[in-house]
Amino acid sequence: MRIKADWLQSSGPIAVFTLLEHAGYKVYFVGGCVRNTLLNKPFTDIDLATSALPETVMKLAENSDLRAIPTGIEHGTITFVIDGQTVEVTTFRKDVQTDGRRAVVSFSTSIEDDAKRRDFTMNALYADLDGTIFDPLGGLDDLQAGRVRFIENPTDRIREDYLRILRFFRFHALYGNPETGIDAEALDACAQNLDGIDSLSKERIGHEMRKLLAAENPAPSIAAMVQTGVMHRVIVGTDPNSIAPLVHLENTANLSPDWMRRLLALGGQGVKNALRLSKHEAQLLTEMRTVVSEAYPPRIAAYKLGLEAGRDATLVLCAHLGTPLPADLQKELTVGAKAKFPIAAIDLGDGFSGPELGAELKRLEKAWVDSGLRLSKGDLLALN
Repeated sequence: MRIKADWLQSSGPIAVFTLLEHAGYKVYFVGGCVRNTLLNKPFTDIDLATSALPETVMKLAENSDLRAIPTGIEHGTITFVIDGQTVEVTTFRKDVQTDGRRAVVSFSTSIEDDAKRRDFTMNALYADLDGTIFDPLGGLDDLQAGRVRFIENPTDRIREDYLRILRFFRFHALYGNPETGIDAEALDACAQNLDGIDSLSKERIGHEMRKLLAAENPAPSIAAMVQTGVMHRVIVGTDPNSIAPLVHLENTANLSPDWMRRLLALGGQGVKNALRLSKHEAQLLTEMRTVVSEAYPPRIAAYKLGLEAGRDATLVLCAHLGTPLPADLQKELTVGAKAKFPIAAIDLGDGFSGPELGAELKRLEKAWVDSGLRLSKGDLLALN
């Protein structure tokens, strides 16, 4: 089998590939660029695997005037930057020792060694410069069938890096066939290794969860994470029941997936620390949760949060309630986002000062919100 893709004709990948090949080394494209091209899906990274040692790759780059950066030279990775495009080159490797978070590797000249240390069979697909596919572990059949399958023993692969538990569910959300379900052996291995999740950094967990929640339809994976106990180890107290309705509403509204919107629907306790949310993200999530818990209508949601966050909160509320989106959703959101509270401190005269002034402004704003933002300045002052 051969693939055809624009990136196989691009100057950066061609320059790096031919540099290594002409020096007599084995070199292949690998990973997401090959996998996603086979699926006609977009991807972001161009990765190469080679038999050349990292120091050799750097030397070849220097002699050819190509810009190369030793971004992970101790692990065999060199990054080339050519015409604004990055190409990562990693020496064939095999794991010598792992602790569930990082691996000690030795370099190899064997593509089979390199393939066996990867996580899923669909990630062990390689391609030559002419697009010819090399499939040392049968990953092509799994990819075409939508089977996310660990390479050889799932428990062994998980214990090499416990983040692979979360990656398994993310990859199922992205590439799995929902009609065939999730690999039972992999699910059992994930359930048997829950303690390993506790050893992972919150930053790594947060990064992986963002990508999972941004999948087109993460609902089946999230449900399986809850059933196996994985989700509880990541975020305590989550409820997956609103995710599938939310995805349906997003499709109805022609909205792209958004990880924050799905996280809002998922709920849970201690989310900020569990996923290492930024201060801004945590504050926004708290404000959106308040709007949903108070069941504010779209107009008020947009006034409180702005147009987009107000819309997202409304979608989550409808998903919780099992109701369709309001027919006048966009109109109400626009009204709310543009609305400005008509009372300023100066309008209250000298009758209030200090904390009393703040309390009166809050009281009048609540009355204005309760009216659906309809009371005028004169109406509000009459309540004073």
